Amino acid sequence: MEEAIQSFIEYLHINKQTSQNTEVSYRRDLRKLASFLKERGMEGFEEATQTNLDAFVLHMEKNNFASSTISRNVASVRALYQYLFRERRIEDNPAEDLRPPRVEKKAPEILTVEEVDTLLRQPDLETPKGMRDKAMLELLYATGMRVSELIHLQMDDVNLNMGYITCQEGGKERIIPINHASRRALKRYLGNAREFLVRDVGTTNLFTNCFGYAMSRQGFWKMLKGYAKAAGIAGEITPHTLRHSFAVHLLQNGADIKSVQEMLGHSDISTTQAYLQLNVNKIRDVYMNAHPRE
Repeated sequence: MEEAIQSFIEYLHINKQTSQNTEVSYRRDLRKLASFLKERGMEGFEEATQTNLDAFVLHMEKNNFASSTISRNVASVRALYQYLFRERRIEDNPAEDLRPPRVEKKAPEILTVEEVDTLLRQPDLETPKGMRDKAMLELLYATGMRVSELIHLQMDDVNLNMGYITCQEGGKERIIPINHASRRALKRYLGNAREFLVRDVGTTNLFTNCFGYAMSRQGFWKMLKGYAKAAGIAGEITPHTLRHSFAVHLLQNGADIKSVQEMLGHSDISTTQAYLQLNVNKIRDVYMNAHPRE
């Protein structure tokens, strides 16, 4: 079964240009299914029936997996069997009618403009680390990019003169404008702090950790939580909280939804439209005139 999983992952990487995080998620889900089937005497995915796959979903429900986790696993299983059927490795697709449990979607956590402003004032601009943190937080809120995209930015991805960032993830590229606040923070960081943080002068990463190496998602998350606590922000805050806040604040201030979709990198506009349900005002203009932080 491991061979089938690897073949499927390679197909996704080459044909769908999936990100590493997506591929890790698929592999984890499908190994879970493989383990379940092996425990029941099966040696290959082709031996599973619809009843076996339904039992797998029921097994996760009985073991109190979150509905969202089960839904993701079901999507992974369906994608695998579609691939196997397309490649004629199976004659029938037992996952064709496989369905996840109904998931109640929670409204995303959103910070107020005032909370964001307080958060962004927390880094100590007298230290290289503080200047780096300020630049990262400002950039995350200015662009709505994912944290994985933020920590993988390269020096060549920044154009301060023209005021935009080139964001690359999973082989896809998009151009995102940046506001004056993030440009100022980036100029301060590049001019006064980055040289004290990088270990190798040839390092092309825009941001590094305090040891001069590439920053991890966990490292950034830990840093963000520390500043959120210092800012007195109650509740759980994640890098995605700033992404959600970016989208909602733009829409509330009049940005058109198509522009927000492009900046967020959503392939389907219905994903972006979810933000309109959060009592946003009528849309009217685009990013630079709409962003609450000039």
